[in-house]
Amino acid sequence: MTFTEIYQQFIEGIRDTGFLEFIAVISGIVSVWFSRKENILVYPTGLINTTFYIYLSFKMSLFGEASVNLYYTIMSIYGWILWAKRNEKDEHVVNVTYSNRREWMIELLFFASFYIVIFISLSYLKKGFAPAAIPWADAFSSSTAFTGMWLMARKKVESWYWWIATNIASIPLYFVKHLVFTSVYYFILLGLAVWGLIEWQQRAKKHLASGKETAP
Repeated sequence: MTFTEIYQQFIEGIRDTGFLEFIAVISGIVSVWFSRKENILVYPTGLINTTFYIYLSFKMSLFGEASVNLYYTIMSIYGWILWAKRNEKDEHVVNVTYSNRREWMIELLFFASFYIVIFISLSYLKKGFAPAAIPWADAFSSSTAFTGMWLMARKKVESWYWWIATNIASIPLYFVKHLVFTSVYYFILLGLAVWGLIEWQQRAKKHLASGKETAP
């Protein structure tokens, strides 16, 4: 595909962006903005985003992404509850922290397990039900997102590494599916993820310096 063809597809895709995709994109950007600020509003705004994207993903045969957004919905409720918890001193129970070596191993296993399951499932669906599916790409973006969302609920700095990987994979994935506005959305999220990583690293260092224990 030449640059001219890519540019034309981009312009046509932006022009053809539907109302649901527009709302999903805006609510998603707002949600990530709140997550960067460690603001609990990340979850109600995120629920708007995931609801619309479940529908859009099924429509475009992105079944892995549909499962991601269903998972996002469940984890948003879990994260909302976790972030809202406070101790007797009215301090947050869960704080921004780094993962230790053991947690990193669990995170990598978590990612690998989801990747294998999603890849095998999508490969099967591609043969009989969804010829437009892209198993390896969809499985990668989905499994990194699964891992990132789980870690964000626990306020782990490493969640942003997984979000960065998700965004990089999703930019071309949605572009080839003609959801160009969503592709641009993931490009914006990539920038916010890098910003979020830097901010959470600073928060984790402050928390570590304060001598407080890490929440389980």
